[in-house]
Amino acid sequence: MPCWRESEHTASAVMKLIHEIRVKMHEEEFFMPTKTKVKPTVDGGPTLRLGLPKGSLQDATFKLFSKAGYRVQVDSRSYYPSIDDPNIECILVRAQEMARYVDNGIFDVGITGRDWILEQNADVVEIAELKYAKGGFTPVRWVVAVPEDSPIKTLKDLSGKRIATELVGYTKRYLKSKAIKADVEFSWGATEVKPPRLADAIVELTETGSSLKANKLRIVAVMLESTTCIIANKKAWREPWKKKKIDDLTMLLQGALAAEEKVGLKMNAPRSNLKEICSLLPSMHAPTISHQTDPEWVSLEVILDEKQARNLIPRLKRRGASGIVEYPLNKVIP
Repeated sequence: MPCWRESEHTASAVMKLIHEIRVKMHEEEFFMPTKTKVKPTVDGGPTLRLGLPKGSLQDATFKLFSKAGYRVQVDSRSYYPSIDDPNIECILVRAQEMARYVDNGIFDVGITGRDWILEQNADVVEIAELKYAKGGFTPVRWVVAVPEDSPIKTLKDLSGKRIATELVGYTKRYLKSKAIKADVEFSWGATEVKPPRLADAIVELTETGSSLKANKLRIVAVMLESTTCIIANKKAWREPWKKKKIDDLTMLLQGALAAEEKVGLKMNAPRSNLKEICSLLPSMHAPTISHQTDPEWVSLEVILDEKQARNLIPRLKRRGASGIVEYPLNKVIP
């Protein structure tokens, strides 16, 4: 082979190696647990390092952020979402790992389930509950389940049995607190299919229980109820700029959640029936009443639960209200 081709091949290999080293250095800079200073953004401002849950909570979390006023986007193969706030830097990780990374200071703030905080014994600041899950707004449950025909009827019957679960650490501590000795082993998935051949019982996450029923399993006990939480690293929480940023983010996320099942109603009401119409209106406070150019009419506006609107609107119409408009809400800040 001519020497110039050897040189070209060598140069190409060197450039590839340099690129790999640069990528590695960038990753290490982001994940360095010992990093203590606030990293500046491109525009020179400080940065809040935010961990977002990858997996079942991802879509619901992105939707919540959108209602809170943040546009978060990510390519299907990427773990680094973009966000339209120059002072926030995001990365996607599994909710199961989030609390550990926040505890270690890799993230300043993260969103995960309280179950995984307990599983990892993470020493973090629990800022607030964000009551949402992949299927709705009710807490999820970790339950002890067995086959329908199993002789296991109570927790005490688990003594000496083999239990499969993803929530190993918390399950062991929970059983120990009940003086129950059992063999708890980690499950990599498809946990519902393991009883009775691969395990005597399972500890599994459920929202509705439908998957357990489909696999002919019955619930022996509810071990833990869990909601989504926003958590912060203790050192980051003591930094004034980061604490304010986290507080603002939390307020907007909670406001978006509060608005999820509420709507606004606007209407015109004749003064002659005003007292009767107002008596029908539920509201966070009193309804807002505005004067109109016609002294015989006023405008009313209220916020109420969405499920109340379909029964209320016909009643309001019968009492003389007109021009009734129902509209969705993005945020409700108390």
